[in-house]
Amino acid sequence: MKVLIVEGGSDRKRLVPILAEPVEILCTNGTISAYHIEELLEPYEQQDLFVFMDADASGESIRKLFKQLYPEARHLYTDRLYREVETTPIKLLASILAAANFKVHSKYLAGGPHE
Repeated sequence: MKVLIVEGGSDRKRLVPILAEPVEILCTNGTISAYHIEELLEPYEQQDLFVFMDADASGESIRKLFKQLYPEARHLYTDRLYREVETTPIKLLASILAAANFKVHSKYLAGGPHE
């Protein structure tokens, strides 16, 4: 199973409808301590880890910690124009997820049925 780590609940709510496969979405809730991250991820360390943080100072701090603690994790990036995962357009989120081999509902992809 894939595990997607985001900053907050609003990020999770934004991503859930896009995903067309079961994905465990964990929230850091803005916490940037190594202890908290290790505690949060301990049950998932053998899973495929994906880190999707906001394109701001807080997100970059958390991302840096993940790179140190879990170098095998894949990092997904939103466009700096939108800064936050929750304010990124749905179709862009869908294409970012699809590029990372997540199954997404086709209606959210550019050229999908509701284009």
